[in-house]
Amino acid sequence: GRFTIAAKHHITIAEIYETELVDIEKAIAHYEQSADYYKGEESNSSANKCLLKVAAYAAPLEQYQKAIEIYEQVGANTMDNPLLKYSAKDYFFKAALCHFIVDELNAKLALEKYEEMFPAFTDSRECKLLKKLLEAHEEQNSEAYTEAVKEFDSISRLDQWLTTMLLRIKKSIQGDGEGDGDLK
Repeated sequence: GRFTIAAKHHITIAEIYETELVDIEKAIAHYEQSADYYKGEESNSSANKCLLKVAAYAAPLEQYQKAIEIYEQVGANTMDNPLLKYSAKDYFFKAALCHFIVDELNAKLALEKYEEMFPAFTDSRECKLLKKLLEAHEEQNSEAYTEAVKEFDSISRLDQWLTTMLLRIKKSIQGDGEGDGDLK
């Protein structure tokens, strides 16, 4: 019955792998183990915190499916909670970006699904950005893509994770990856 303590130890180990040993694969494994222990103790917010760490590392390592599943799961868990529902849009946004990197059609279908599940997502800036990016991608218009990103960034700054994902999508517009790869 000491799963919470075990979970905390796994988080500590994961943080060591993250910062000192820089072995992200092992850090992911320990965060997943920790999340499992927390789930067993019905400590869902702690489990979600660990899972979000996993997703944040999985996507840059091109483990998009894993990241998508986690973001969708955590988004669905948080959208009904009055205190957490505002972060649900971020999770659906990140899941949609991962879908977008894998396949444009998947991203469209995912976006429709998220809007249906969580109507508040439709009016969010994240959703509007995704729609502009999908449109720009369809037209293979990298200027429109960059402009949409710039407009979004002017209101809420993009973090490193979002910048990385958005650049990966932009490269697929340019095809062979020409250009200087600058998002701004």
